[in-house]
Amino acid sequence: MAAVQAVGGEKADGDEPRHIAFVIAGLSAGGAERVISIIAGHWVAQGRRVTVVTFDRDGDPIFHPLDPRVRLVRLGLPPEAGRPWRVVARVAALRRALASVRPDVTISFLTKINVLTLLASIGTGRRVIVSERNNPRAQNAAPVWNRLLAGLHWRAETIVMQTEASLACLAPRARKRARVIANPIAVPANGDRQTDSHVLTAVGRLTHQKGFDLLIRAFGAVADKHPDWRLRIWGEGEMRPLLEAEVAEGRLGERVDLPGNSNGPAEWIGDAGAFVLSSRYEGFTNVLGEAMAAGLPAVSFDCDYGPAVLIRDEVDGLLVEPGDVAALGRALDRLMGDAALRARLGQAARTSAQRFAPARITAEWDKLLPRRQGRLNKQGSPPASVASA
Repeated sequence: MAAVQAVGGEKADGDEPRHIAFVIAGLSAGGAERVISIIAGHWVAQGRRVTVVTFDRDGDPIFHPLDPRVRLVRLGLPPEAGRPWRVVARVAALRRALASVRPDVTISFLTKINVLTLLASIGTGRRVIVSERNNPRAQNAAPVWNRLLAGLHWRAETIVMQTEASLACLAPRARKRARVIANPIAVPANGDRQTDSHVLTAVGRLTHQKGFDLLIRAFGAVADKHPDWRLRIWGEGEMRPLLEAEVAEGRLGERVDLPGNSNGPAEWIGDAGAFVLSSRYEGFTNVLGEAMAAGLPAVSFDCDYGPAVLIRDEVDGLLVEPGDVAALGRALDRLMGDAALRARLGQAARTSAQRFAPARITAEWDKLLPRRQGRLNKQGSPPASVASA
């Protein structure tokens, strides 16, 4: 077998996989989708074949574009509430698709898709790597999915976690198969960013997890002290009516914007003066990393499990007690009222974010690929951490 040509003139070992399949629910605006886009592009640039298998439909939007050399297979079987038997059809369709694609290794992302992929691979001898994101203990997945995954983890060759702290979510036996790989953070195109902007920016789905209700209350508590500042929350989701009611109740209609989904980091970074993460729980959050890479000063709840990996309190950002609205308000007050603090934290954040440069993180994914002969991550090998502070 010919060696695979890698970036920089290096050659991958001839025993390494030449065809990798990713499995994910769809290609929406999430962080996992962004990671797949980056890694898939990296591997096709090395001369590998990459296929992305999704459960969404032809014509559904693709938020993070794939390299044209990446093959996309859409199964047209999104989840439907109240139809649990549809899981059987989804597993069967995925099994057929992987039998047709015939990858050397399959990599799935997110709890429910990890379960479906492991079930679809039973009896096939196919190598499977699963990637858990977010905070597995707190995310909104039915308990049955978590129990299924716990029972299936032994079938995964490797379990990729985003942070060292999130390893606690795994059973001891599964932890032996785990590796910690942070998300790649690309420096956004932000040449037009207004460095003197007085806009507090937050980005994410309008869901309970993201805590934008807490953010609106925190901003409302100090808004009168900073009449030249606005709060802008990008995203869409089921909590829009509740958030709009929160804005109205706080009489903040002229101070808080909910513009909907952005077209990507360049848009929401463009007029941002500072970034806020108000999540109740998180994994390794891409938007916080992108904000820091663009030189935005940031304040975040120190929630499990991701923000403290990115932010060192008072060094390259501000961390406050999770869920403490008053503490978040005080941090916003400091940030809005101190231009020197914003400049110092923003400069340090830009430097700090380089720890997660795509070239460094994709190199760790390269190491993860199992060889054709033998297993790269044998049962009992210790978890490894990359891109740590």
